[in-house]
Amino acid sequence: MRKLTVLTAAALSAALAAPAFATPAETSAPKMSKDHHASQPSIVSIATGDENFSTLVTALQTAGLVDALSGDGPFTVFAPTNDAFAAVGDDTLNALLQPENRDQLTAILTYHVVQGEYFAEDVAPGSYDLTTLQGDTVNVVVGDDGSVMVDGANVIAADVDASNGVVHVIDSVIMPGM
Repeated sequence: MRKLTVLTAAALSAALAAPAFATPAETSAPKMSKDHHASQPSIVSIATGDENFSTLVTALQTAGLVDALSGDGPFTVFAPTNDAFAAVGDDTLNALLQPENRDQLTAILTYHVVQGEYFAEDVAPGSYDLTTLQGDTVNVVVGDDGSVMVDGANVIAADVDASNGVVHVIDSVIMPGM
C-alpha cells in the first residue's frame, strides 16, 4: 500500500522544473508523460487505500464513478482530502450524498478529473486551462516559486503515480460554474 506524502514548497518547486503543459502562449494540448507499470495501483486503489480519502471514496461510490475511475484512463485527478470535504459543511455534503442530488454530485466529482495525465514535475510556471470530464475548464496556476493551485485549491501532494493516471492531492473541493 502506498502512502501519500505532503510535499514541501521546496520539494514541489524542485519537481516543477521542466515544462509539460503547453506554455500559456501555445495552443496545443499539454504533453503527457510517464509510462505506467502494471505494478502501480489504480487511482481508485490509491484513494481506497488511504483513510484521508474516505469521504472522496464515499462520494465516488454514491455517484457511481468507481468503475469509470478504475478504467484504463489515463486520468489526472485533483483529489480533495477529508478535511477539504469537511470545509464544505456537513449539511451541504449530506445533501449532495442523497440520491436525488446524484447529478450535482457527479458534476462536482467529474470537475476534479481531466482526461490525460499531467505530472507536476513536468510543469513550467504559468496558467493553464484544462477541460474536465464534467465539461468545464479548471485553471491550473503554477507559480515561479513552485506553488500549484487548481481553481484556487492548493496542491498539497503531487504526482502520485497510478496505473491509469496521476493523482494530485488538493486542500479544498473545487466547484464547477454550474
